[in-house]
Amino acid sequence: MRAQDFGDAFHWGVSSAAYQTEGAYNTDGKGPSIWDDFVRQKGKIYQNQHANVACDFYHRYPEDLQIINQLGIKNFRFSIAWSRILPQGSGQVNQKGIDFYKKLIEQCLEKSITPWVTLYHWDLPLALSHKGGWKNRDIIHWFSEYVELCAREFGDMVKYWMVLNEPLVFTGAGYFLGVHAPGEKGLIPFLSSVHHAALCQAEGGRILRSLCPQAEIGTTFSCSPVEPYRPTPKDINATHRTDALLNRLFIEPALGLGYPTDYFHALHRIERHMYPEDESALAFDFDFIGLQNYTREIIRHSLFTPYIHARHVEATKRNVPTTLMGWEVYPESIYQILKLFHERYDLKKIIITENGAAFKDSWHKGRIKDTPRRYYLQQYIRQCLRAKQEGVPLAGYFAWTLMDNFEWAEGYKPTFGLVHVDFSSQKRTIKESGYWYGKFVNDQKKVKISTNSLSKN
Repeated sequence: MRAQDFGDAFHWGVSSAAYQTEGAYNTDGKGPSIWDDFVRQKGKIYQNQHANVACDFYHRYPEDLQIINQLGIKNFRFSIAWSRILPQGSGQVNQKGIDFYKKLIEQCLEKSITPWVTLYHWDLPLALSHKGGWKNRDIIHWFSEYVELCAREFGDMVKYWMVLNEPLVFTGAGYFLGVHAPGEKGLIPFLSSVHHAALCQAEGGRILRSLCPQAEIGTTFSCSPVEPYRPTPKDINATHRTDALLNRLFIEPALGLGYPTDYFHALHRIERHMYPEDESALAFDFDFIGLQNYTREIIRHSLFTPYIHARHVEATKRNVPTTLMGWEVYPESIYQILKLFHERYDLKKIIITENGAAFKDSWHKGRIKDTPRRYYLQQYIRQCLRAKQEGVPLAGYFAWTLMDNFEWAEGYKPTFGLVHVDFSSQKRTIKESGYWYGKFVNDQKKVKISTNSLSKN
């Protein structure tokens, strides 16, 4: 397998997110986000860790861009922290925040690194959360103001945009399960936040299209193939409900298909939050769809799980190889999800905007050995090539993530990075996987794929 097998126009890159890397949580006029508040609540995060400093990317981004450049990676996906440029979420602009992102983008371009900007990667300004956050329909106006500001300030430098990152995660984990910021629970806050996020997803696309007509505009979804635990009607129906939630909930409104209420009947309650004009307002013709896949889900019927009556069977209980996150290592999952979205929706362009794994790293003679991660990437990329050769319009692959960072509720325990970060000294060390990935995307030689080093963790 060679990178060239994907074609000369294929986009190879790495992904990151503002809150997970930037630090500088109260520096140069930045306002607090919901995550700045959530990490202060005892017991919410692994070992009560926080991202006040994180990777200190805010101050060290020139060094990190140099690493990307050193590895020969030509595309860098990062997000803008909403509260860094609009500290209260709307109203007064923080010029120092604008200046930071302009310098970041300019230095990317100077190093021939193409910036791919995500507008929202979960860090809602805390001031807006106090007004209801994603539950409040006014967020459509707040988000529109934010998107318009970004488009006007950065649009002449940025070609590739993503409106939302994994909207199911920030609505589901943040407003239904309460395990992510802002920590709310219940079906009503979940459904209202889902509907408003779906409206913002489309409206953000329309604003970018109006102000940046040459831009390529996408949005990203975390998705997994789902399979029934047993071939019984109950497990099969539970799998259909899970698929509606995991893989269909946000893309189908964007495509003008409405919400997937056929199997997940509780979604009918979302109609209580809809205005007459909303059905058409949910749709937008995105230039590409970003898919983010890490594993598959095995589903069984569960009478006691409210609304969805389904639960996933943990990989750690299925005697399969897993990552530090407890996720099954199943390379074919990325092939299956690419085929599913292609055959179900006939999308014009797909980008894998995240794929990667957390494994335990080890030092050996001054270098970091992370062979399982390298093998993971090789096998998943091989499955991407398989899908592309079968007609899937796959146009890019972004590894998650550039460097070890703050992984939300899991803190710093799981390490996904191609680059190790010593958080006490902020020293960066490129891992074996990072060197491999850089060599792969630049080398014309075929890479041998091995499967011997994936073990259970």
